[in-house]
Amino acid sequence: MLARVDNHKNWPVDAPVKGDSAPARTAFTLVELLVVIAIVAILASLALPPLARAKARGQSTYCLNNLRQFGLAMQIYAGDHEDTLPYNMGAQGTRQTVAAGQYLNWVNNVMSWELDADNTNTALLTAGGLGPYFSGVTSVYRCPADNVLSTAQRQAGWTHRVRSVSMNAMLGNAGEFLADGVNTNNPGYHQFFRLSDVPNPAQIFAFVEEHPDSINDGYFINRFYHYEWIDLPASWHNGGANFAFADGHSEFRRWINANTMPPPRPDAARLPMEVLKGERADFYWVLARTSVLTTSPPPPSGPSGPYASSGR
Repeated sequence: MLARVDNHKNWPVDAPVKGDSAPARTAFTLVELLVVIAIVAILASLALPPLARAKARGQSTYCLNNLRQFGLAMQIYAGDHEDTLPYNMGAQGTRQTVAAGQYLNWVNNVMSWELDADNTNTALLTAGGLGPYFSGVTSVYRCPADNVLSTAQRQAGWTHRVRSVSMNAMLGNAGEFLADGVNTNNPGYHQFFRLSDVPNPAQIFAFVEEHPDSINDGYFINRFYHYEWIDLPASWHNGGANFAFADGHSEFRRWINANTMPPPRPDAARLPMEVLKGERADFYWVLARTSVLTTSPPPPSGPSGPYASSGR
């Protein structure tokens, strides 16, 4: 009997062909790797800016809530002190009272670019003033985006300073800057000693995130009589800062003018800084929410005007 021979059409299609010795591919070629790397780089360049903006928005929301806590703490403080607002002194008054063992100011540290303990000592935040109204929590005083340090501070191993917030200089007892109940930095404008003194508390700011170049004491001052930034608001959050108002609400303000948003320059900031014509929208916005007129002020002048000397 003849043996059955299978038709070649039934052979497996993947049967090896005799003499075919081409090796199987087990890796990318260099060109393919370069293409993949380029694609990843392009995707990263598209994705990272939105992620950075989302992070900044998250930090801004966190800080907005912190500023709201300051506004509420000030209201409770006033309720506990017969409507009186907390002390809001400059560097000299703050240092003098702390040296005397009196923690009168709303906050009791004066920061610098040096290795002073005031830059890191959180006890000066909680002692006296508004500190007790935060139950010992000190994180509310600092924006998480505020990591600016001087060279000396970085070399000492610091990671940040402890405060990013200051108080409107026209609220509270300004100590060394008062003469007959008038703030010598802004004569002709109301100094509000009591919460009920504020005529429209939803339009007068109480606390602000301050730029690291100008923050030192907790007294945020600019003058109505000439065009220059003495104290700058911060611009951490996509070019804006958070404010708390005297009625307890807080809001975010995005800046319009580039001169309001200079990059931090530890030890090299040029303040006071003239605000040129055409770049004053942000400056006017802040001043309009700082105080209200009591009498007719002198006309505005340049940085060499009669009130141009530093009040800090």
